[in-house]
Amino acid sequence: MQAERPLPSPTLPRRAAGLCLGLLLAGSAAAQAGFDTICLVEPSLEVNVGTPVDGVLEAVHADRGDTVQAGQVLARLFSGVEQAAVELQGAKAEFGARKRDRNEELHRKQLISQHELDELSTEQRMAELELKERQEQLKLRAVSSPINGVVVDRFRHRGDLVKQERIFRIAQLDPLHVETVVPAARFGRIAVGQVYEVQLQLAGGRQRARVSQVDRVIDAASGTFRVRLQLANPQQSIPPGQRCQVNFGAARG
Repeated sequence: MQAERPLPSPTLPRRAAGLCLGLLLAGSAAAQAGFDTICLVEPSLEVNVGTPVDGVLEAVHADRGDTVQAGQVLARLFSGVEQAAVELQGAKAEFGARKRDRNEELHRKQLISQHELDELSTEQRMAELELKERQEQLKLRAVSSPINGVVVDRFRHRGDLVKQERIFRIAQLDPLHVETVVPAARFGRIAVGQVYEVQLQLAGGRQRARVSQVDRVIDAASGTFRVRLQLANPQQSIPPGQRCQVNFGAARG
């Protein structure tokens, strides 16, 4: 007579199910906790500012560390010849305008032909265009900032001869860019517009930054892809160049 086999305990399936559920919950919690990556804070834009013409610097109005506004004149080249050319051509244009007005009156009285009036009008138009050309040439003698930002470097001084070369380097500090690389396993989980916390190493503490760019190609050599976040800095109190950490936990916004 064969011995009876013990029946499996009804509690074992429940324990296995509980263990599986616990592992799933743990995995979900880990996913929500996210991960940190090392990052670097950089200016959102850096430009080299110079002049497209040769000349000698007559005045320099900005130095390293100065805050500048778009359109602000930073330096000027000697421009006596160009200024005189503008004044001369301006006088010619004014005289041409008066001459045209007088001849329009003569044309209404039928004292000159339409052909003669057309010639005078064309001469006046050409004089105005030449004046505009001289004015644009004069503008090239001034070096202006194309952006709002801070002067990072000044390469030339008053009296220097410059030949179509850079004079200043300007950085835009609002907004800032937060650059980081993310493991390829996370590809597809980070999207433009998401907001994450950034822990700054030096000044600024903990800030929120919005994803502005995600690489669509994975670097095969490192197994990573690049992510750029945009960090508002309206007071320009956060200095670029410092390291930071991005917490890719639950996205905000």
